[in-house]
Amino acid sequence: MQGLTNRALRSLFIEQVRPDVVFTEFVRVKASARKNISGNDRQEVTSSSGQVPLVVQLIGSDTEALLAAATTVQELGAAHLNINLGCPYGRMTGNACGGGMLRDPERLAPILQALRVAIHGSFSVKARAGFTEPAELFALLPLFESCGIDFLIIHPRTVKQRYAGQADHRLTAEVVRRTHLPVIANGDIFTAAEGHRVLAETRAAGLMLGRGAINDPFLFERLRGNAPSEIDVATRHAQLHAYLQALLVRYRNLFCGDQQVLCKMKEVLCQVRESATERPVRQLLRSRTLAQFVERLEIFFVGGQEEA
Repeated sequence: MQGLTNRALRSLFIEQVRPDVVFTEFVRVKASARKNISGNDRQEVTSSSGQVPLVVQLIGSDTEALLAAATTVQELGAAHLNINLGCPYGRMTGNACGGGMLRDPERLAPILQALRVAIHGSFSVKARAGFTEPAELFALLPLFESCGIDFLIIHPRTVKQRYAGQADHRLTAEVVRRTHLPVIANGDIFTAAEGHRVLAETRAAGLMLGRGAINDPFLFERLRGNAPSEIDVATRHAQLHAYLQALLVRYRNLFCGDQQVLCKMKEVLCQVRESATERPVRQLLRSRTLAQFVERLEIFFVGGQEEA
């Protein structure tokens, strides 16, 4: 998730809950830039501890630039690459990328074919359920298969939907039925019960957790049966307090200055949405300084008090 799944958050997840695999944020590949991968993205690629496989997620639309980027990140140590065909926002250097590429299969085919040759490890695609209609994705399945990708990640909203409505995992199930590729289901999985339901109903090979994991990192362990699937409010508050405290330490080391750290902490809190934490999260989001944030974090989750 752009702006969220940085190396600090990934390291915390690896330490506490060991996901089977973690993904970088978008590595933006720009044909017009002298270096088509930024210095920060290079650090993201090389930040893996080796304990959990890291998938480098490329987003771009220029074939030569993407090939150069694939070569660069592999030289930096990346073994697993993904191309994003799902992002519903924006354009880069005047050309549609992300989900916009689903509208142009003639342009997409040579990009995927060239990348498959250039990528020595695993190569995957993350896609939306079409640009405007799911039928657009179904028409692309033979292309994905012929290009030799290793697995397909599906977020069952169209690009036009962005994040409106609900992820329709009936579409995920239909994709599973129509392709021999392993399919990973993504979208609106916030509880262990929802995850198990999606797996049972779609027959997907696995789950990708985004907003649900940012909300509750222990969702990985709940799905595995290693942590309770349901907890009381006091336990939830204690777990959230420990999570935010640990993340705050890492963010202070990664980002520059109190205001940037505060903004990044608030971005994480915007994904914490259940009713049990609504009041304290709302107050934390109102913090104007990092010092105020830290003080309120102790008051609301440890002291049990609230401001008006």
